[in-house]
Amino acid sequence: MSDFETVAATENQAARRGVSGEPGTPGRAGRPDRARSLAGDAWRDLRRNPVFWISLLLVVLVAAMAVAPGLFAANDPRDCVLSRQHAGPSGGAIFGYDFQGCDTFARAVYGARASLLVGAFSALITGVIALVVGMLAGYFGGWVDAVLSRVIDIVLGIPLLLAAIVLLKRVSTSGETVRLFAVILVLALLGWTTAARVVRSSVITAREQDYVAAARMLGAGNGRIMWRHILPNALAPAIVVLTIALGSFIAAEATLSFLGIGLKAPTISWGIDIDAGRVHMRESATPLIVPSTFLALTVLAFIMLGDAIRDAFDPKLR
Repeated sequence: MSDFETVAATENQAARRGVSGEPGTPGRAGRPDRARSLAGDAWRDLRRNPVFWISLLLVVLVAAMAVAPGLFAANDPRDCVLSRQHAGPSGGAIFGYDFQGCDTFARAVYGARASLLVGAFSALITGVIALVVGMLAGYFGGWVDAVLSRVIDIVLGIPLLLAAIVLLKRVSTSGETVRLFAVILVLALLGWTTAARVVRSSVITAREQDYVAAARMLGAGNGRIMWRHILPNALAPAIVVLTIALGSFIAAEATLSFLGIGLKAPTISWGIDIDAGRVHMRESATPLIVPSTFLALTVLAFIMLGDAIRDAFDPKLR
């Protein structure tokens, strides 16, 4: 058994002794208190935070609409009859019909799928880029940090929406699937800088800790230290930033679709419906209000969820 494995085994035995009643601090009913981790303290705070549960409920509801929209809307959003143009609620259409005779509520429900796909995959790609760049810059420092930090500054100085409009003009006439992946890729490539800075700061703090120095003295390589010791400490703040960024990506997709640059019909998107509702707002305001409300609540839910997680993981607020 290597020295590193011996130390790990000793720590595990010590942890078991603390739980089994051998030397430790007595807790309730004569039992010792278990070691409280940052994740455990954060979960305890989250359980007591009503903002967390409200935002989580909204996020789960939007995710359920994206996965199984038929459970929420009885009508087909593409079943449009001009004779029902701007008609009131009837036949399952609880908010009436839009200027094309489509069920306004059904289109809002089915629009969650495209918006959530863009937000989720953009955040996923952003997280991968941010973790790689942030960990390399923060761990190695020196010229690696200098070069990667300048790359972050350059990308950060590019206006996201303006650059997205310029880049997506190239695929404005492409197919539905191509435009969807193009929007995801553009948002991810332009929106990873904030998360990378957060990861870099977390890595710089973690690499100076005693357990990292001990692992290095025991012969652990850079890859093992980064994977086993640095990554768990950099992951929590990155998740917080990416949760908030996911809501921002959904809003950015809706903005691009509203401007006619992002997703286009026949794709069902909140941004597309908001643009159509704006044009015909004088005839009926409902086709504008419904998708706008869905979009606002979804973005707000992700931002509130990220704020709640951030507060729970911030030791300064304890």
